[in-house]
Amino acid sequence: MSVDDNNRFGRPWRPATQLVHGGTLRSSFGEMSEALFLTQSFAYPTMEAAEARFKGEEPGFIYSRFSNPTVAMFEQRMMLLEGAEAARATASGMAAVTASLLAPAQAGDHVVAARALFGSCLYVVEELLPRYGVASTLVDGVDLQQWRRAVRKETKLFFLESPTNPGLEVYDIRAIADIAHEAGAKLIVDNVFATPLLQKPFELGADVVVYSATKHIDGQGRCLGGIILASRELIEANIHNFLRQTGPALSPFNAWVLLKGLETLPLRVARQAASAATIADFLSAQKGVARVLYPFRDDHPQAALARAQMSGGGTLVSFDVQGGKAAAFRLANALAIVKISNNLGDAKSLITHPATTTHQRLTPEARARMGVGDGLLRLSVGLEDPDDLICDLEYGLRAARG
Repeated sequence: MSVDDNNRFGRPWRPATQLVHGGTLRSSFGEMSEALFLTQSFAYPTMEAAEARFKGEEPGFIYSRFSNPTVAMFEQRMMLLEGAEAARATASGMAAVTASLLAPAQAGDHVVAARALFGSCLYVVEELLPRYGVASTLVDGVDLQQWRRAVRKETKLFFLESPTNPGLEVYDIRAIADIAHEAGAKLIVDNVFATPLLQKPFELGADVVVYSATKHIDGQGRCLGGIILASRELIEANIHNFLRQTGPALSPFNAWVLLKGLETLPLRVARQAASAATIADFLSAQKGVARVLYPFRDDHPQAALARAQMSGGGTLVSFDVQGGKAAAFRLANALAIVKISNNLGDAKSLITHPATTTHQRLTPEARARMGVGDGLLRLSVGLEDPDDLICDLEYGLRAARG
């Protein structure tokens, strides 16, 4: 097998080309579509070769819990897109988040995280890490002084997502990275809402970038997956052995599906982001809508920052419906095209009520601090015609008003 060379032009391929060809391994059959290696283990030519591979003295695959050719292709393609030295794929986005936090930490360490996180991420930071002696502090991610004040001598990691779920707050990644590095800590960024195309956390100073590949990278509601990207040193020192020993391996089949998803990622994200911007403008003018959140709208609290560190506003729109939970439920239940689901980044438009789904385990006070009210709805804009989506939302808004 050989790895396709992207240096013949004297420069790296551009993202759209990388997403079709990057990291491809071809067997002697010369297949066009990436090969799907559905195998648990691998044969060695000799016992000496097996010994050498286990010692790391000879390259090659050992066991699909550790590495697999199809999974390796997905990792390589994501490394090219993200500009990372190394990557390890995982069974889900939450496996990626959990490993990125647990692998480098040990009892006595301290983690500082933005308060506005996906519910499962909050569980890992607030409840899981302290069980193993890793303290955590939550801060208002917009307030740089809170990041500074939260630092302790034992602080090892900073963690944030930007834009946030579901409030779409945008954080100054470069400034937060500087604070982390001054404290001797590493910054982990969950970049799932921005996608690898609209925001480049490594260029802004992040040390680790994680994705739920379940979202835009698959983008068609088919499978789970996640990935951790970082320097080779960070991956080899902490992440690789943690994943190898604990086993949250990405299946080869899911890796193959994700490779297919990457081929169309630029087309899908561009169309979805354009539609999301149009729908955000529509919603802002509607009776019964108290507030619309979209990072590239002028009325977004961090609009200038969003435009400075993102190349597009993203595919998500959040909006508050007057009348609280009852009105929000009436709106969502009346939709015909937009489906009710807690997923996002899909080719199909999806809507969710965070207060009763993704953030339901939080107290009302905690939700209020995050801006997750009873009337808040999160809309993941798909590939449908935006005019049809607007008609669907008009019908829903009439139902919400009773």
